[in-house]
Amino acid sequence: MACCGRDADEAAEVLQRTYEKVFSGRAKFDERSMLRTWLFGVIRITALENRRFFALRWLRGAAQKKGDEPEHEHASDEPSPSQSLAERERAAAIEKALDSLPARQSEILHLTFYEGLSVREAAEIMGVSVGTAAQHYERGKTKLHSLLVEKDIL
Repeated sequence: MACCGRDADEAAEVLQRTYEKVFSGRAKFDERSMLRTWLFGVIRITALENRRFFALRWLRGAAQKKGDEPEHEHASDEPSPSQSLAERERAAAIEKALDSLPARQSEILHLTFYEGLSVREAAEIMGVSVGTAAQHYERGKTKLHSLLVEKDIL
């Protein structure tokens, strides 16, 4: 979802294309990393390809702008009844703060916090050195903390 701007339809399409790459052999696991890390990398690259494809189509005028498409309600988007309003507002505020960070900082924090990957695994997925990933991780955490304190969330 993070690779697709939290768009469920786009995420489903990216996942389907990822499976297609894996099962057709266009994406091959070479055992240089953990399977999970490799699969996240394939998903990330597929999402980037998907976005580039649609951006090119849009620039050529062959497709409608995404904002012109009707929005669909998804039952899975609704919070469970047990979640309180305060919890949902806090989660939304954290997500908004995370999305306001520079792209690499947001991506590294998402991969480590939400996906449970190490900084080393996230670096591999992002295609950057461990040192670069660690720098984005630290800067992202510091900026996120500042934003959350500023918004009185922490």
